[in-house]
Amino acid sequence: MKGGQYILMGVPGLELDAKTAAIIRGVQPAGFILFGRNIKSPAQLRKLADDLRGEVRHAPVLTIDQEGGRVSRLKECGAEPPSAKQLREKGDLRLIERHGALTGEILRLFGFNLDLAPVLDVSFGGDADNSLKNRTWGLTPDEVIANAGAFNRTMREQGVLSCGKHFPGYSRAAVDPHHELPVVARSRSELEEEEWKPFRALGGEIDALMVGHANYPALDDSGFPASLSRKIIHGILRDEWGWRGAVISDDLDMGAIVGHYGLAESVTRAVEAGNDLVLLCHRPELIPDAAKALESISPARAAQAEREIAHLREKLDPPHLFSVEAHADLDRKIYQLRVDTLGKEAAAARSADDGKRSPVETF
Repeated sequence: MKGGQYILMGVPGLELDAKTAAIIRGVQPAGFILFGRNIKSPAQLRKLADDLRGEVRHAPVLTIDQEGGRVSRLKECGAEPPSAKQLREKGDLRLIERHGALTGEILRLFGFNLDLAPVLDVSFGGDADNSLKNRTWGLTPDEVIANAGAFNRTMREQGVLSCGKHFPGYSRAAVDPHHELPVVARSRSELEEEEWKPFRALGGEIDALMVGHANYPALDDSGFPASLSRKIIHGILRDEWGWRGAVISDDLDMGAIVGHYGLAESVTRAVEAGNDLVLLCHRPELIPDAAKALESISPARAAQAEREIAHLREKLDPPHLFSVEAHADLDRKIYQLRVDTLGKEAAAARSADDGKRSPVETF
């Protein structure tokens, strides 16, 4: 299906089952996103990645959320890296650079070519219940730019592409978009002064931007969330900022979207608004319906999206040769990073930053 080229889909389970494989062969999605539910061991994860790659006739985007701390999908495969908050509070840029490099190395070993990181949201105290707790790289725009930039550069040096998130910035959101649509009552000038600075500063160093699910009345009074807003994505990001790169929607299976829009409307609005790729993470049985709906995208928008997807695909590097020994070596280095950041005693036990996770797989 032609509409599949705009979809990054989630898959169920630890192995590629026959039903999901048939959906993939029919839809030919742009790529895949994996979660903790898909990961049990290093060898199993690499086999799943290879099996998915083998079902499509193009080089697929294979992505994951591997940030550190509580958003570490690879925890079943070994040591869990420190969170952004823990690293920024340690105050050693060299540790952040090591974290980026090790993240790139281990993702490449497992077959991934795009990390849905770094988070570019600015923390404003960190107490809001909006899924960002402990995930932000700074309390000021400059701190985010320095820290997220260091992580981003060393990860990309390892051949893994990056995706800055969550434009236009939702650290001021009061609710979690996994459950409901937040309203961010920030003026454009306020956003320019704080939230947008990291996106502008690092825009030339990242490969994609993720647009989040929040309503910004000052930017678009239609009521649409940013992820479905042409005024925000096409108008501000593309036309005003001149962003040339892939734009990826946050998961359209989140409560902020499914609670207000049907599948066909959400996917078509997302692409028409300016997203080149849409994430559909938790309902693989509906992927064919989404692909069919996306065949109605206007020719001009389809052509633009296809150009950006092709450009992104040109930058994808193949995975490294997998071995248990290579993984064990990287795992030791990740644990040492944990020790150097947290100290031996704290590294040996899950900290508050690492241990508390949302029942929804956050990203």
